[in-house]
Amino acid sequence: MKAHVVMYTTAVCPYCTMAERLLKSKGVDDIEKIRVDLDPGMREAMMKKTGRRTVPQIYIGDTHVGGFDDISALDRAGKLDPLLNPLE
Repeated sequence: MKAHVVMYTTAVCPYCTMAERLLKSKGVDDIEKIRVDLDPGMREAMMKKTGRRTVPQIYIGDTHVGGFDDISALDRAGKLDPLLNPLE
């Protein structure tokens, strides 16, 4: 079973699209997307929770992995698959 993935995102964010594409290539079919461009309160909540202003901000389970550059680096280091598949 894949870990639950949450992504703070906006409508026009190329890095969000790239992050989603990477996650889907890893078999993640269900990404909970929180659109911070539609609700300024959600952006404030994201900034308090992550300490960051930019999107995407991605959580895998309870782990904040950061943005696209961060998740891409995790993948290159071989550390993304264990986060996505905690029971394997």
